[in-house]
Amino acid sequence: MVEPVDTSAISPRLYRWPDSARYGKAVPKTKFYEHGKVNTALRERFVAEVQRITWAYKIAEPTVNLPGSAAVPEIQVFEVEAKGDDVSDMVLAAIDKAVKTPVIFELSRVGEVRMAAAHKATARPGAYFTSPWLPVEGDRAPLPPAINIPSLYGALLAPLAPVVVQAGDDVGAIAERVEAARKLQREIAALVSKLRSEPQLNRKVELRRTLKTKQAALAGLTRTTP
Repeated sequence: MVEPVDTSAISPRLYRWPDSARYGKAVPKTKFYEHGKVNTALRERFVAEVQRITWAYKIAEPTVNLPGSAAVPEIQVFEVEAKGDDVSDMVLAAIDKAVKTPVIFELSRVGEVRMAAAHKATARPGAYFTSPWLPVEGDRAPLPPAINIPSLYGALLAPLAPVVVQAGDDVGAIAERVEAARKLQREIAALVSKLRSEPQLNRKVELRRTLKTKQAALAGLTRTTP
C-alpha cells in the first residue's frame, strides 16, 4: 500500500536556491506583453501590481547536476516584487505562459515572501498552489532530495498543494487531486444552496445524503473536517 503524505504537517518553507543555478536577470514587464493575448485590463494589473520581475535561477542539469526530461527539462525561479499587498494569479499566469518550462514564483512584499506555482503540463498552467506569507529574513531550507528535475519539481510543489500527497506521486497526480477537490467544493456549495431552497422533506433527505458523501470524499482528499 502506498502511504499518504499529509502535506498539512509539512512546515511552510522557503528554499536556499543553489548559487550554481543563479541567473539574476531582470525582465521588463513589456516582455510578457509580447507573448499571447495580453489585453488592456491585464496590462493594467501588471502596472498596478508588479514593481519588478527577476529571472532569478535556472534549475537544470548543468546547474544542479540532475537530469531533466522531455516534460520537465528545467525549472525556472522568478522573483516578483509586488507594489502593494500581492500579485494576482492572472499576472502569474501571463508570465508562466511566456516561459516554456515550469516556473516557481517567489512573490515578495514589505517584509514577507511566499512561494507559488502551477502544474504546467502544457504551455497553459493550471490553478496555482501557494505557501502562506513567510518572513523575508527567515531561515531557508536546502532543496529537497531528488533523483532528477521532474522529481524535484514534484517535491517543490507537494508542500504547496492543498491535498494529501501520496509517496511517489508525480506532479500530474497532485494536480489531478487538487482539481478533484475543487470540483467537490463546487458541488458541495451547490448542494448546500439547493438544501436551503428545497421545500420537500424527502428531497431534503436525499440531498443531505449526497452532501455527506461528497463531504467525506473531500475530507479524504484534503484531510480536513467537512
